[in-house]
Amino acid sequence: QVQLVESGGGLVQAGGSLRLSCAASGSIFSIDAMDWSRQAPGKQRELVARITSDGSTNYADSVKGRFTISRDNAKDTVSLQMNSLKPEDTAVYYCRGDITIMNPRLQYQSWGQGIQVTVSS
Repeated sequence: QVQLVESGGGLVQAGGSLRLSCAASGSIFSIDAMDWSRQAPGKQRELVARITSDGSTNYADSVKGRFTISRDNAKDTVSLQMNSLKPEDTAVYYCRGDITIMNPRLQYQSWGQGIQVTVSS
């Protein structure tokens, strides 16, 4: 069994910063791409940032230049540094990883439970 657990959310004023972390645990053979997405009230979930196994990154236009995604492959973690936060960043943030396990060999996507980020004006 593989689990992803997010941490680091909370309440912050506009212009402030938060750092989200996501730790994967279980019988993991490898983790390929990982990403962060978010869902605000009344809106569809949107992809925020993505990072590949070799460190290549992609960001939504709305967060480009403000958010930074990173990973520590040795620790099976991915982080999202969020700077210059805006009220429109308020959402539940989800961590996702492309997981490979063995015996049998199986590839699937694993999601965290989500963590609340609230940015006040």
